[in-house]
Amino acid sequence: MYLFPHTLILLKGGGDLGTGVAWRLHKAGFPVAITELAQPLVVRRTVAFASAVYDGEIAVEGVTAWRADSIQEARSLIDDEMIPVLIDPECSARNELQPTILLDAVMAKKNTGTKKSDAPFVMALGPGFTPNVDCHCVIETQRGHNLGRVLWHVPAEPNTGVPGEIGGKSSERVLRAPCDGRVVGRKKIGDEVRQGDVIAEVQGFKGTEGDKVVAPFEGVLRGIVHDGLFVRQGLKIGDVDPRAKREHCFTISDKALAVGGGALEALLEWLKLTRMGV
Repeated sequence: MYLFPHTLILLKGGGDLGTGVAWRLHKAGFPVAITELAQPLVVRRTVAFASAVYDGEIAVEGVTAWRADSIQEARSLIDDEMIPVLIDPECSARNELQPTILLDAVMAKKNTGTKKSDAPFVMALGPGFTPNVDCHCVIETQRGHNLGRVLWHVPAEPNTGVPGEIGGKSSERVLRAPCDGRVVGRKKIGDEVRQGDVIAEVQGFKGTEGDKVVAPFEGVLRGIVHDGLFVRQGLKIGDVDPRAKREHCFTISDKALAVGGGALEALLEWLKLTRMGV
């Protein structure tokens, strides 16, 4: 039974960071709903509620999200204490669900349309937002000393374009599309890979030549976009983890949990101040 049944949280985006937030808020007793693209480009699919768009449902560490094909179905899932994922790129469900909290977890590195007036309390993840302008607060997503901090007066650190270091690897652990085309996976998430192993192929558009995506070093395949997706050259489509711990591929990351903790802190502080009449 939800501790806060009348405090609905609507997340824009169910990628791995958004999932860390949704998971923590749900476990803390808040009802949560998510809106997503028709074809999410999520990489860490085994720990992303966005995967429900493709698979119908997904369980992440004991919490299940289901694709909802209507607002009515979403409400029913919320009543059953499950997380609905609506295909709704414009987040138009906000008008019908009337959430108490809206959280932008799109991770576009810029604001794609969220306004401070979208809900009584609006939060956002990472760079691209300014507290008290287009949201009430921002949660820092940059790895380092401030990861997960709640920012009430200053924006998050600007996007560096350089992935955070894991196991001594940074940019080199990210797999990018070598050309425009359709992704055809050759390895599965959790598979061990050696340097030079073919992880996927990107088949070119309209007969143009495709190319292979190979492992840059030894490790495990931590993430890869859904098979069959059409992507553009340079887009992040996968991630190799040099730590080579297969179990990490199927559990929420330390970063996502830290960001989720920040969101929970911000929400509880806002509820406290609201009830105090501040």
